Amino acid sequence: MKYNRVLLVLPILFFCVNVYSQNWKFDFGKGKSEKGFVKVLPGTIYDQRKGYGIDLGTTVIANEKTGKSALTDGFLTSNQPFYFSVKLPEGNYNVKLWVGDDKDVSDIAVRAENRRMFINRLQTKKGEHQIIEFTVNVRDSLIKGDNRKVKLKSREYQYLHWDDKLTLEFNSTMPKVNAIEITPNSKAISVFLAGNSTVVDGAAEPFSAWGQMFPYFFQPGKVAIVNLAESGETLSGFIAARRFDKLLSMMKPGDYAFVEFGHNDQKQKGEGVGAFTTYKKNLEFFINQVKNKGGIPVLVTSVQRRRFDDNGKIIETLGDYPDAVRQTAKEHNVALIDLNAMSKTLFESMGVDGSLLAFAHFPAGIFPGRKDAIADNTHFRPYGAYEVSKLIVTGVRNAGLDLAHYLKPGLPVFDPSKPDAYTDFYWPESSGKDATKPDGN
Repeated sequence: MKYNRVLLVLPILFFCVNVYSQNWKFDFGKGKSEKGFVKVLPGTIYDQRKGYGIDLGTTVIANEKTGKSALTDGFLTSNQPFYFSVKLPEGNYNVKLWVGDDKDVSDIAVRAENRRMFINRLQTKKGEHQIIEFTVNVRDSLIKGDNRKVKLKSREYQYLHWDDKLTLEFNSTMPKVNAIEITPNSKAISVFLAGNSTVVDGAAEPFSAWGQMFPYFFQPGKVAIVNLAESGETLSGFIAARRFDKLLSMMKPGDYAFVEFGHNDQKQKGEGVGAFTTYKKNLEFFINQVKNKGGIPVLVTSVQRRRFDDNGKIIETLGDYPDAVRQTAKEHNVALIDLNAMSKTLFESMGVDGSLLAFAHFPAGIFPGRKDAIADNTHFRPYGAYEVSKLIVTGVRNAGLDLAHYLKPGLPVFDPSKPDAYTDFYWPESSGKDATKPDGN
């Protein structure tokens, strides 16, 4: 009976943390409980009533021996990626993690929601603990003010970035999490991403896009990336599905809105449809609406597909769409990131064979449900998505955006002609695997 009474008070404690302090605090593993923190053990499974817990069917183990500090004397870990979720209202949040082990080493990678990368790898020595901090956006599909919703595609209802909770993924060889503190952040600059499958937060291995790597480059507490991109979308479809309405409903003065389309737009047919007509008109609508909200629009030309000529040079497959973006940016005096030009340099520098490692090319039988080989020259694997995201960072700097002041200190300038070695990129796979080709091409 005593054990049951303890369980009953946990939701009450969590409720008090929610309402009065606006901080969500969790102490993982065995050992002493830090004052004001909710204890989380392997049996603390997520349910809607509690609003927190180990999630997505993953299992964890707790430390066996405790140390000295109540906050770091215990941890949860697993030999597989594990997930912890907290039910939260829509908004931006600062996340603080204590990681490490009093008795041994640790090795952790941290992602959120649909595989958004925040910590690619952090290793601690025996007896060492470190604090990880980042800022993450949590959203739902409701559009504030008019009781409408984003028109989600059927598969999106399974995605982690449209639900009512923040889901954190702990990965790598020895992820040891001591404690978590989550605090609302209403002052962070939101950077909204509007785009297609080359931008989207890819939900499962092996497909990735630059938008889900982009958060990694920014200082905690200063910037939150809000990725509203979806596979298969055109700019007109993004507007029609109310994704743009959702963007505007969350935007505050000083926020940014990046827009990159073109791959699917070029396939639209009809009288008068084209890069310098309907597409340009929609870009101008996007610019004007963002400016009306006090936001800062940033136009991004379409990333190249992997298509080479006999001389190892990229063949332009996107028609007039990159030029339409360049012209619109110039006419309306808005920032331009010429991803089309930079990605041409990047892929040519990788070469015909080397670029296979940037795109989703895999032998048959590697992923469940996919017996045939994957040979996709539009969509990236994580390494390629990371390299393209570095091009966007270079574009932020080259465009002279104030946003560049909030990049992580000491971040090297990336030269598109000098890609990182594939072997230097660390990416332990997430649990979810779905080799179904993303919409669009």
